[in-house]
Amino acid sequence: MRPSGEYWRDKLTEVTEVTIHPVLLCGGSGTRLWPLSRTHYPKQFLRLADDFSLLQNTLRRLDGLPGLGATIAVANEIHRFLLAEQLREIGLKSSILLEPAARNTAPAVAAAAVHALDQAGEKEAPLLLVLPSDHVISDVEAFQKAIRAAVPHAQSGALVTFGIVPNRPETGYGYIRRGTALKGGFVLDRFVEKPDAETAQSYLDTGEYLWNSGIFLFRADSYLAALESFAPAIKNAVAEAMSHAKQDMDFVRLDLAAFSASPSNSIDYAVMEKISDGVVIPLDAGWNDIGAWDALAVLGQSDVSGNTVRGDVLVIDTEDSVIYSDGRLVATVGVSNLVVVATKDAVLVADKANAQAVKKVVEALKKTSRAETEFQHIVHRPWGSYEALAHAPRYQVKRILVKPGASLSLQKHHHRAEHWVVVKGTAKIVRGEETLLLSENQSTYIPLGVIHRLENPGRIDLEMVEIQSGSYLGEDDIVRFEDNYGR
Repeated sequence: MRPSGEYWRDKLTEVTEVTIHPVLLCGGSGTRLWPLSRTHYPKQFLRLADDFSLLQNTLRRLDGLPGLGATIAVANEIHRFLLAEQLREIGLKSSILLEPAARNTAPAVAAAAVHALDQAGEKEAPLLLVLPSDHVISDVEAFQKAIRAAVPHAQSGALVTFGIVPNRPETGYGYIRRGTALKGGFVLDRFVEKPDAETAQSYLDTGEYLWNSGIFLFRADSYLAALESFAPAIKNAVAEAMSHAKQDMDFVRLDLAAFSASPSNSIDYAVMEKISDGVVIPLDAGWNDIGAWDALAVLGQSDVSGNTVRGDVLVIDTEDSVIYSDGRLVATVGVSNLVVVATKDAVLVADKANAQAVKKVVEALKKTSRAETEFQHIVHRPWGSYEALAHAPRYQVKRILVKPGASLSLQKHHHRAEHWVVVKGTAKIVRGEETLLLSENQSTYIPLGVIHRLENPGRIDLEMVEIQSGSYLGEDDIVRFEDNYGR
């Protein structure tokens, strides 16, 4: 490995064989995209631009890239099954590292680097392509061309970042100033904070500044060496957390105590702002971070009146608006410059110019512990999902979907009884000492306090209606005796 300070800009390594591991950063809450984005179903898992989620498209746009290795995803524990399911949907098996605490991007990528080097063994250190999982990039060819231009720099030991070519004086992004020209890019001169409007215009006028994308490419060992120089506390804590990590089914659980001891810092602050031999590659590929609802209007999918619509929407005399329905019909008449988003449990109406302020709604709801910030109306579980259909003080009705071969935990409840009706598929049910096999239109009753389990032994989805009744109906009224998913 060539130490970071000895990077020879005029003597790049000749690229022969290279392994590039995508490192998918799956954190983030996307509060500005409420009510669609929730704590347990955040922005990166949403299907906003097409039939694939932002996370899935992050990996799909790498198809055909030479030397592509296995994906390493770094995720919050609460999203682990949702992440695994979305990767399965696009046919990808990935190493999934679970962060036991939020510590920002520098420790997250350090964990991926340690894992990649461990998997490589005696082979040459692989490259890590660090990717936020919640961006849109429309020009895949230009994106892959930029990655290929960055590879020789990264192989030679440089830490490479990608700077978005700006098309407006944006005050909401940090910037990167480029320095001397290199093959395919530039020396990284410095990072600068989010500017005011006048400064942003001057950055645009000079042509020397790029938006900070949060996308990086470097050798795993080069990154860890830089951490050793500039943020040793992060490197040491993560190394300890990985050395005591435990395999849990398809997941790698980092040690809680060791990882929590790491300082919380971003790659930019911990490393990139301190190195003297960084490289920045310009990226002009239709990038959009979908930071708020108004960003959907610039994805090129607006109608002749400037409206961007999704779902069951009717617009009459409506202009320059973003209207999204997650089920019910939404109709607008004689309005302009609005954001209207309707889900089954919430409706948002905002001036498009104030779309960034939606996060204030989330903050206000959290102060009163409203559930609308946590879950969508459909809640995903490792075995399938459930959807609340009706709710009152002493009863609630749910639609439950169990995937083929999956089962819920062996459990009981202290405060509620349950009535199950099978509407599709076959259900295998443990109820106390009994084992039942129910098909469509058959039902059973689970008395309060009785140990029970629900399983789908069939080859199609099992759909059921569950009627709960009792003095307390919270999801925490579960005593688990056995669970296939380690909960």
